[in-house]
Parts: sequence; structure tokens; C-alpha cells
Amino acid sequence: QVITAESLALAQQQDLQRVMDMFGVKIQHARALLIHYRWNVEVLFSYMAEAGRDAVFRRVGLPALAENQPASQPLPSTVTCGICFDDVPQADATQMDCGHAFCNDCKAGWLENFTVKIMEGESRKLKCMAFKCATICDEEKVRAVLAFRNSEALARYERCLLESYIEDNAAVKWCPSVPHCGNAIKVEGGPYWEIECLCSHQFCFNCLKLPHSPLSCSLWELWERKCKDDSETNHWITSHTKSCPKCSKPVEKNEGCNLMTCRCGQHFCWKCGTATGAAHSYEHIVGHSCGRYKEEAETRAADAKRTLSRYLHYYKLWRAHMDSLKFEEKQEQLVQEKIERLEQRDLIVKDYTWLKSGLQMLYKARRAVSCSYPFAFFMFGNDLFKDDISPEQNAMNQVLFEDQQQQFEEQVERLSMLIEMPEEVLEQDISGVRFKVLSVTALTDRLCCRLYELIEDLLGSVISATHHIAPYSSQVERVSAEPASKAAWF
Repeated sequence: QVITAESLALAQQQDLQRVMDMFGVKIQHARALLIHYRWNVEVLFSYMAEAGRDAVFRRVGLPALAENQPASQPLPSTVTCGICFDDVPQADATQMDCGHAFCNDCKAGWLENFTVKIMEGESRKLKCMAFKCATICDEEKVRAVLAFRNSEALARYERCLLESYIEDNAAVKWCPSVPHCGNAIKVEGGPYWEIECLCSHQFCFNCLKLPHSPLSCSLWELWERKCKDDSETNHWITSHTKSCPKCSKPVEKNEGCNLMTCRCGQHFCWKCGTATGAAHSYEHIVGHSCGRYKEEAETRAADAKRTLSRYLHYYKLWRAHMDSLKFEEKQEQLVQEKIERLEQRDLIVKDYTWLKSGLQMLYKARRAVSCSYPFAFFMFGNDLFKDDISPEQNAMNQVLFEDQQQQFEEQVERLSMLIEMPEEVLEQDISGVRFKVLSVTALTDRLCCRLYELIEDLLGSVISATHHIAPYSSQVERVSAEPASKAAWF
């Protein structure tokens, strides 16, 4: 469900009213309770039933009896102001819910206190100014003080109270589109959904990044970090260069001779890295012998080279599919134009929704096969899960995974070829092409679902960490602006 700027206040007020009606509390107490429990009304009701009203109120920091009683208890003829400590008449004082009183002459002190708290981002839980008092202030009294002199702080206070429904709500998040569309998305049933906002921006609700299933959010973060940092550059340097024994800078060998000369002037042996003199021949370096095999150094260089080669293998395949996805996302307008031209011709087929459905399936499948390569990089042959799965079992899992991945990838390419088929070819056998597109779309859907299930099973065998992926669905739906039981997914 999309929450727009217009519907935000209504959605918040509905939840506040439910809590106020159920427990007979004021609006500021209802808001404090909902913020504490991340605006999950059902969870709040559950804790109230289990722990009791007073225990929950103490946990949140509210008065034990926050009934909807008159705003102020009867005051004595004079009260002591909690700011200036002067005794003032009852009529010139305002009493908070906790019983502390403050004179109206000290509004400047009230204003300064509230303004500082609001600017520090504490608008949602403004507390009584009395020393060590944790009672939430009455919102109407805060508004009255801010309206006295600081309209800017009042506007910010009102905005923060309104946006707390999003900022403090586990089930609601802003759409991360750039520039920001101003929409917020509300989901039910957990955070692991991939969503398309009304602005057409698609994202993972849990991590707010681009859709990446069947890769979990934590694995996607690791893959992004790996692609951005210079770890693979270091692997290349380790496997293709050797450090100068004098200045420690990496030196690359570009000729056949094993006597290396660094820019700092130091000569050293390429085979063992030991400093030497300049006298040499192609057979040997004068006064130097390195015939002994140094296993550790050779093994370290070989491991670095193998790690680099393995990363580049998966990276190139992932990047190739992502590049294809970018191209295919531009096909929607071209396909629509193609359909319009075909509809103007007197062909047997009149309905072309199968072509649109095939294109939507291609988007889903292309992203899935692309993200399956980072998954394989971390799952097989990497140290990330070495304590969870035995090498023998992991080798068997890799064979099974790669077989399914290969079958799935073949159908993705077939579907791509059919969707991009020129109009001239379509016209020659429109019924045959329609049948092929429908068949390949259905087969791609089944194979994609099977790949998701396999990845879920493999991640389920990992006990050192919990990995969640978005549930599979072949639907491509945008979220609705109307109330819904679940956000749309694709």
C-alpha cells in the first residue's frame, strides 16, 4: 500500500484512534506507545494482554494511570514553578500530567527547552522539564508554547509527529527513488519483499536497494562491497608482481630475465625476491643461488591468482547479465510500438498480452540469473560458509546448482530472442511465435521458481547466520494507493 502525503495523516490517525479507544489514553500517550512498538498495533495489544497495562506504561515511560481525565488536577492556591522556583498563583501556572507545574512567566524557558529538543530530533518524545522526570508532555501544551514565539519549531514539531508514522514504523518505509517521489510504502507479512512504487522505482523493502533476489540482503551487501573495493586489485598485485626488497614497491616482470631492477636502483632475483648485485647472465646471477623451493611464497601467490581468477569468472557473468537487463528494460516502449503496428495489420492473432507477459517474465528471470552468480561465488569455494557445510556436501550442492542454473539460463536467452524477434519474422508465423513465447515463458517461470527453492534450501543449511530472500512470484504488480493486505511484489 502506498502512503502519499495526503493519506499519511489519515493512516496515522486511524492507528492512534484504535489505541486511544482501546486503552482510554490521550493522544500523546497513544503515540508514545505506538512509537515504542514501531507502530505495530497488534504487537502492542499482545504486550498489554501478557504484561499488563502498568508494566507496559512503565516500560515506555508513561504515567501508570494515563486515563483520559481532565487535563489538569485541581491546584492549590499557589504552586512552585519548576523553572524559576517562585511561588505563583494557581491561575498563572500550567500543570503537566505528571503533576509538575510551571509558571506562565517562564514561557521563554519552556520555549528554549522545547526548541532545543526539537532541533535535536527529539520531537517524538518531548518530556517534562522537571529534573529526572520522564513523562511525555501533552502535545497541546507544547503547541501552545511554540506558537507563542517560534512558528518554525512548531512546524518542525508537527512534521516530525506526522512522519513518525514512517520513521518509527517497521512496516512503512520511504520510497528510495532519486529524486524522491514523496511516497511511502506499507507492507504486511515481513520486510522481505521486492516492490515497485507508483513512481515505477523498484527496490528491496528490507535494505532499500535495487531488487537482488534470489540473493539475500547480507550477501548482496557483501557483493557490492567486493565489487567496489580494491581487494581484487591487491590479489592481482600479489599474483603478478613481487616486492622490491629495498623500497617494498611492487615490481612487474616484463622481460624474460630473472634479474629485476627496481626504480629505486635495487637489483633482486625474480624467482626468490632476494637482493642481488647487477652482474648476471641469462643462466644465473653472479654470487646468487636460489635453487631451494620456497613452498609458502609460491603457495601464497598461487592462491591469490586462483582467487582473482574465480572472482573475475563470476563477476564477468554477473555483469554481462546486468548489462543485458539494462538493454531489455528499454524494450518496453519498443515492444508496445511493435504491438500497435501488428494490431493494425490483418493477422490471425488479435491479442498480444502474451508478448507483454513474456517481457515482464524476462525482466524477472534476467535479474534472477544475474544474481545467481554472486550467490554461487559466496556459496561454493568461498570461506564464508566453510564451518556450516562440509567440502564434500558443498561439491555435490554446486553440481546440482550449476545444472539448474544452466537450464534456467538457456531458457532466459531463448525468451530474450523471442521477445526481440523482428516484426517481419513475427508476421510470417504469428501463431507459432505466440505458442513458443507462451511455452518458453511458462517454462522460464517454473525454472526460476525451482532455482529460488534450491537457493532457499541451500541457505537453510547455513547455521552460522540467517539469510532471507524475497518470496518468488512471477507477478509484476505496482503497489496500490488503496488499502491492501499486502504490498505488491514481483
